[in-house]
Amino acid sequence: MNFKCDKCGKPATIHLTEIVDGDKIEKHFCQNCASTDGITIQSEVPIGQLLEDFVLQSGVAEPTSELQCDVCGMTFSDFREDGLLGCPNDYDVFEDGLASVIERAQEGATQHIGKVPYRADEAQKRQAAILRLRAELKGAVAAEDYEHAAAIRDQIKEIENS
Repeated sequence: MNFKCDKCGKPATIHLTEIVDGDKIEKHFCQNCASTDGITIQSEVPIGQLLEDFVLQSGVAEPTSELQCDVCGMTFSDFREDGLLGCPNDYDVFEDGLASVIERAQEGATQHIGKVPYRADEAQKRQAAILRLRAELKGAVAAEDYEHAAAIRDQIKEIENS
C-alpha cells in the first residue's frame, strides 16, 4: 500500500505509529517533511548499537552479584556498556540476565533452532581455550610476569596452528 505524506501529499517514506490513550495513530511523512518536523531517521545503525539500545530500554536488571566469565573475563556490566558478548561461554554465565533480552528480541524464542555446523564442538572448545589463554596472557602482562606471558603466547600459537 502506498501512503502519501500527511503534510504535502508526496510519497511517504517514513511511517510512525503512536499509541495515545489507547488509540493507535498512524503518521506518514516524506523525508523532507519529517526533517522539517525534527524527525530524524538513522538508516544504517550498527547492530551493536541496536542491541545496546535494546538492552538499555528493556530494563534488564543487572544480576545482584557481579558475574564474570572465566573464559574471556567479560562482566555483565561490560555487556550492558558494549551490547556485545565476549565469547560463547558468556551465554551460560549471564543466562539469567540475557534470557529476557533474547526472548524479547526473538519474539519468544530463547534458543537457536537450525543446523549445527559439522565439527562445531571441537572448534568451540579450541576457541574457548584460546579466549581463556588470552585473558590469562593479559593478566600475566599486567602483572609484568613476562616469562609466564611468553609461555601462554606459545600455547595460544600451538592451539591456533593445530
